[in-house]
Amino acid sequence: MSVVEKTRRGEVTVRDLSKSFTLNGQRLNVLRDLHLEVRSGESLAIVGPSGCGKTTLLRVLAGLENPDKGEVLIDGRPVKGVGSERAIIFQEPRLLPWLTVLSNVAFGLQVRGTPRDSAEARARRYIRLVGLAEFENAFPRQLSGGMAQRVGIARALTVQPEILLLDEPLGALDAMTKLTMQEELARIWREEKVTMILVTHDLEEAIYLADRVLVLPKEKVGMPRLIEVGLSRPRNRNESQFVEMRRRLMAEFGLH
Repeated sequence: MSVVEKTRRGEVTVRDLSKSFTLNGQRLNVLRDLHLEVRSGESLAIVGPSGCGKTTLLRVLAGLENPDKGEVLIDGRPVKGVGSERAIIFQEPRLLPWLTVLSNVAFGLQVRGTPRDSAEARARRYIRLVGLAEFENAFPRQLSGGMAQRVGIARALTVQPEILLLDEPLGALDAMTKLTMQEELARIWREEKVTMILVTHDLEEAIYLADRVLVLPKEKVGMPRLIEVGLSRPRNRNESQFVEMRRRLMAEFGLH
């Protein structure tokens, strides 16, 4: 194996990807002939109207759905089902209610055979990373929505994936908590240096978090578009360049 191959981590290649479903006897094409390259360590946001295939694409990348045609490669290797190099975070954190924060975060490691002491030591690191060190003995019912989502993020990171897949992870949070969590996600992505692929309905969230934004069209005659954000970090939502980028994304959907 070459030095280049050894150092490639979290690169995603989508080739000629198509996916359809059958609804009421009708064939519904959700994704058609999609090509995409995601760089190692990049933050990519996927946006588009409901029904355009955002979550379907994320599930294909996660190995939870098989494409009708085409393929997904991770670091040059074809995706065959779920894999340890990928972790997915949903809108609901889906914590186990009978386990503490520490046990929830360590759970993924323990089911993979990591001894309990080692699993909990690593879990504590990521609990600290998401700012919940004082809550490691709390149960899910004692947490706010934002805190529970932080636990979900810590649990995903504890297995040390190359790629973090997020399906509208902040969609259920109130406005102020969402802004705080966006800042936390940006910090965690920067510190952990993972490839992050985020599905969101929030255009401002996409601009705040992403290096590039993939716009999926509702009408299947339209073509997906990749837009470079190109703003310096940390990002300021009030800067003129940020506001202009928001206008540009809104224009993609016919909004002003």
